Amino acid sequence: MKKICFRLAVLLLMGLLMQACAGREAKVYPAAPKPQKKRLAAMGHTIQAGAFARVENAVRLTEKLKGQGLPATYFRAADGLFKVRFGNFTTKESALLRAQSLRQAGVIEEYYIVLPEDSAAAKRSQYGTDYLRESLVKTAHDFIGVPYLWGGISADSGFDCSGLTMTVYQLNGLDLPRHSRTQYDAGDSIAREDLQKGDLVFFDTRGRGKVSHVGIYIGAGRFIHAPSSGKKIRIDALSSDYYARRFVGAKTYL
Repeated sequence: MKKICFRLAVLLLMGLLMQACAGREAKVYPAAPKPQKKRLAAMGHTIQAGAFARVENAVRLTEKLKGQGLPATYFRAADGLFKVRFGNFTTKESALLRAQSLRQAGVIEEYYIVLPEDSAAAKRSQYGTDYLRESLVKTAHDFIGVPYLWGGISADSGFDCSGLTMTVYQLNGLDLPRHSRTQYDAGDSIAREDLQKGDLVFFDTRGRGKVSHVGIYIGAGRFIHAPSSGKKIRIDALSSDYYARRFVGAKTYL
């Protein structure tokens, strides 16, 4: 009899516990929000000036414009001539006013206002991201063999790897920061095997545990970059012993 009463008591207690659990609502935890992708700002209206057969002349104009407080970059256009783009204006009118004042001051001669909607980045919504990636690679290819003299007008002044990547992105309508470390911070990290055309690859070439070099990935394990002083812009392989040992990471901005 005692055993029966004990069993009944246990069953009654279990029933009460189950009823209490059933009546209690399960706590629902919200899903962790997905991290937002970093986005580069779009370039505004820019001014294009100059048409030089010699890169040194484009560099001189670039430096002259920098002296006016205008961030300027140069590039080799489809016609083979070196041209200069500068400024980042919110309206076409403000770009025109600046260009006219520079022309009156004798800093530039003929000029052209580049509209934001004409950039590859602006056309991404129409043609897709692959279109923009291909445009970035094509722009980078146009620099191959060019002595990229960002810091001066002689080969001894050295090339600037981050100046190259910034120029390629800006020519396509995206305002990439100036220096390799800030470029690294501005992008989303991706695995090496997930690299796509137009992404940037970063290296520690000084052995200090910090980013000191950057290039533009063009597919098939290769990238375009400005290697170092005295060398022209070229293509190298990520698998090469030198760069494989110094590889820090990859970033995407698209």
